[in-house]
Amino acid sequence: MGGVRFEEQLRLHGLGPLTRGAPTTLQVNVGLRCDLACHHCHVEAGPGRREAIGPELAARILAVLEASPGITTLDLTGGAPEMNPHFRELVRGARELGRRVIDRCNLTILARPGQEDTAAFLAEQGVDVVASLPCYSPDNVEAQRGRFTFETSIEVLRRLNALGYAGGELRLDLVYNPLDASLPPSQAELEADYRRELAAHFGIRFDGLLTITNMPIKRFARMLAREGRYEAYQALLANHFNASTVTHLMCRSTLSVAWDGQLYDCDFNQALGLPAPDLGTLFDLDDPSALEGRPVATADHCLGCTAGAGSSCNGALA
Repeated sequence: MGGVRFEEQLRLHGLGPLTRGAPTTLQVNVGLRCDLACHHCHVEAGPGRREAIGPELAARILAVLEASPGITTLDLTGGAPEMNPHFRELVRGARELGRRVIDRCNLTILARPGQEDTAAFLAEQGVDVVASLPCYSPDNVEAQRGRFTFETSIEVLRRLNALGYAGGELRLDLVYNPLDASLPPSQAELEADYRRELAAHFGIRFDGLLTITNMPIKRFARMLAREGRYEAYQALLANHFNASTVTHLMCRSTLSVAWDGQLYDCDFNQALGLPAPDLGTLFDLDDPSALEGRPVATADHCLGCTAGAGSSCNGALA
């Protein structure tokens, strides 16, 4: 790409190479199968994907959690994690260990055949739901996710509200990502818009909105390249580098586990096959806290997490 690269930005701001803190979150990509095939999806999930964790890795995940009191959160992602046959086993096991569990949910999956009781299961287990809803209007959602996905998403959100999600012990956060090659707007201002529009038109409540920048990798990168906008988007990210985001980057406190057990510094590195240096697989890891101080694998896509207000699986950083 033209312009200043990620590691150069760190040097220009006197930040030095990225290193890890002790991990507090174990983020597991349980598989790439999904009921949708969104054009921005950085793992290229879809209905035809078959990569998924097996019983041995599911058992290992729970064993690592049990032996690692410093890891307080199990963050389940995919694909649609609910489609994996070990999803409920992982949820139950982690909750029995007293860990917070996050389900990164696309909403539509909870309305599919065979998933009729999944929303109730999540509520019963006290799982926090982080739900993708790229806009509060149908046209924008369906441009990104396909026809009828907005109506189904609204139906599922109402069901989650009826189960007690939002405003109480059961947390429901929504996720926004831009429809095009732009940075997300102010998270606080957009959250106010979402709250007003969803309440007024659909009677829907939620706890918070998380804004996430589209990463210039995989499907989204190919779309940008086809349209001749890839270089411009990379330059946009580089030109909006925000040094105050670096301390809070999720790669410093999250350990990412792929469906095959390989360890990565984040889900985006996992999508690119950029493993954490010398980490191997979850089967090789005895003490996650020993990862503190290790270098983080970086490349120019990392500019996506440091541009503007920053971006992470937990929303804006600054």
